[in-house]
Amino acid sequence: MLAQRTSLFDSSGTATARAAAKVAAAAGRNIIDMTAGEIWIELAPTIREGAIDAINRGVNRYTDTIGMMELREALAWKVSLDTGMIWKAEEVSVTSGAKQALFNAAMVLLNPGDEVIIPAPYWTTFPAQVLIAGGVPVFVGTRSSGYVPRVDDIKAAVTERTRVIVVNTPGNPTGAVYDVETLIAIAQLVINRNLWIIFDECYGNFVYGHYTHHSIVSVAPEVRSRTIIVNSFSKSLALTGWRIGYLAGPKEVINAMKALQSHTTSNPNVIAQHAVLAHLQRDDGGYENKLRSQLTGARQVGLNVLSSMTRIPVPEAQGGFYFYLDLSGLLGPPPLTNGAKKTADDVVNTLLSEAGVAAVSGTAFGDTIGLRLSYGIPTEELETGLIRLVEVLDAWNDTTI
Repeated sequence: MLAQRTSLFDSSGTATARAAAKVAAAAGRNIIDMTAGEIWIELAPTIREGAIDAINRGVNRYTDTIGMMELREALAWKVSLDTGMIWKAEEVSVTSGAKQALFNAAMVLLNPGDEVIIPAPYWTTFPAQVLIAGGVPVFVGTRSSGYVPRVDDIKAAVTERTRVIVVNTPGNPTGAVYDVETLIAIAQLVINRNLWIIFDECYGNFVYGHYTHHSIVSVAPEVRSRTIIVNSFSKSLALTGWRIGYLAGPKEVINAMKALQSHTTSNPNVIAQHAVLAHLQRDDGGYENKLRSQLTGARQVGLNVLSSMTRIPVPEAQGGFYFYLDLSGLLGPPPLTNGAKKTADDVVNTLLSEAGVAAVSGTAFGDTIGLRLSYGIPTEELETGLIRLVEVLDAWNDTTI
């Protein structure tokens, strides 16, 4: 008999979609995989050199539980530049990816029954970790407001049990970028109601057009003492497999996380720590600019193809590297619990079988009529895959299986 908590969550919806793509490819099919939240690009030279140097020096010992002091100092400097506020190493923790940072935050902030407000569509791990920590996810819909929540809707969701508001900008899966006014209003609500903010900015390096990413503590400095900033090198340096994330927050919160992490993973991978430190010390911004340029080009290629869709609006794709499609033009409004309407799951299955395109259903993000497509893949594959996708979706009808 398994622990009861295992019934509260399933495997990550994005991981399940990736697995389905791999199975189809292993069967010999030509599959274009747009499921993964990662970018196809060569490793940054500074990362490679930093890792090799550490290996050649025989680095293989434990570091401090929450990361080497030199790395935390470098990260404190980075967060200071990003926010326009002074941060110290004692306010920074290095983690095994942003997922561990978020997990640590949930575990040290939440008591059983505490409520966490999560705008929807949401990254699938947000509610899962809240449930693991004994909390209660409370979802606030954003579809009708361009995927940025209305503050009045957040206020309406606050109860005496509310403990945390999750702010994810640019958003995964939608790519929505929060405007300054919304961030300030959320910060004021948090202060007035004595809440916490978990501020996930893992996609903050990637915004397009006239949109700008703002840290919430930059636009509302008074909320700093109630904010946990979460970030990662998985996206900004295309290091998904290296598992290096970090967070910044009040010293007492970092201390609690250190104690927790000492009983879970201990320190993050030491070679990856040295590699990231080398990058922070030596990089001139050239690699990040190259990464942004690649994604900017891929985004434009993708939007050009998607603009030919006849029944689905072209996504704004304000930030991150996903196209999030609103399938209501194909499927109608979300079905009732016992309804028989087709959902995004059916669209995903059809795309995989008929177009050889793997996508992530919005059901993974609490949205039965959404579809996420990553444009972090090679541009040639992206264009081919989207042409196939448009052809299938334009031909969609109620009898499509």
